[in-house]
Amino acid sequence: MTEKRRGKLEIIADVLKSIQQKNGKIKPTHLLYKSNLSHAKLKEYTKTLLEKGMIEEQIVKGKKVFVMKDPGHKFLLEFERIKEFSDSFGL
Repeated sequence: MTEKRRGKLEIIADVLKSIQQKNGKIKPTHLLYKSNLSHAKLKEYTKTLLEKGMIEEQIVKGKKVFVMKDPGHKFLLEFERIKEFSDSFGL
């Protein structure tokens, strides 16, 4: 069985899940490793998430971190619901 490439929504969900698994805060480097994206692609996706208000950048102890916001949590909940729904039909 061949590995299917992730679509945009799956990548966004993976990025948000990575932040959520680190108690809602993650350093950019850690996010890069956990999300399995190139630096350029990660920048593109974090820019989108920042613009949509799903995450925000904060400085904690002099280091940049990405912090999940309410819209990010809501997106993940809805994404999981849709995924379960489509899986139940074998899609």
